[in-house]
Amino acid sequence: MTAADQSLARTFTGHRAHLIGVAYRLTSSVADAEDAVQESWFRLAGLTAEARDDIRDLRGWLTTVVGRICLDRLRSAAVRRESYVGSWLPEPVVTSLTSTGEDPLDHVVRDDGVRLAALVVLDRLTPEQRVAFVLHDAFAVPFDEIAAALGCSTPTARQHASRGRKALADAAPPPRVALAEQRVVLERFLAALASGDVQAVIGVLHPDVVAIGDGGGQVRTAIHEVVGATKVARFLLGLVAKYRIDPTAAGFVALVNGDLGIVIPEHPGDATTQGVPRRVDALVVRDGLVVGLFDVANPDKIGHVPFA
Repeated sequence: MTAADQSLARTFTGHRAHLIGVAYRLTSSVADAEDAVQESWFRLAGLTAEARDDIRDLRGWLTTVVGRICLDRLRSAAVRRESYVGSWLPEPVVTSLTSTGEDPLDHVVRDDGVRLAALVVLDRLTPEQRVAFVLHDAFAVPFDEIAAALGCSTPTARQHASRGRKALADAAPPPRVALAEQRVVLERFLAALASGDVQAVIGVLHPDVVAIGDGGGQVRTAIHEVVGATKVARFLLGLVAKYRIDPTAAGFVALVNGDLGIVIPEHPGDATTQGVPRRVDALVVRDGLVVGLFDVANPDKIGHVPFA
């Protein structure tokens, strides 16, 4: 590797955390984000020296390239979802409560826009709307560059972003609350589940609570969204009774996309108890109550998660 190549590699490394953030917000996939960033490096390294010199803003150029790569992945994901079993949830990013922040994703998940609840809303946009909205509103990429990435006119790119913005405004999740408040709600929630009292569980759930599970057809969870405090309470208590687990000891508390959640390792079954596959559960808190519960159990989406 020449001195120029080494310098380019160092410069790219300086942008890597930013690019991971762009790609993860666009794809909701850790693996796709890392692959997109790696592909952007290959495209940069494959340019001639003259072509590299023509790049005025390398960070902006790389952001647009990553956006174009992610657009292709989003379109492929949209096709896969047509045959997907049950609900589709993002791949969670799980970090320790005492994380040192060395991994680029540790920095990424501090942004409110990559909370699991926010990504769930982004996943409802078309690929074009998502890329246009995220690149412009989150990363200030000009619309002419977004248009080039989307393969459309600049006015059309603006329209995609506008429609994405409106869809998000109509379904915006509640803002992130302080971790201390989340901790109080989480402890009350787990204690209520452990009590087995349906009224106690209902008491910690928001009237508009929604529980969404993603097993990908490989692990059992809720196939359809469960809506409403009474239905969610009975659903969760049914699971506790079925698997005979203590909710307060089944897993450990961690940060799931920057919010508190529970990481549940596999619990092998025995002659009288059905085993519990590993999973990551994330909560959304509003007004001191649980308003959202995401159960990510698809093994393809949690293979990168540390369960010990």
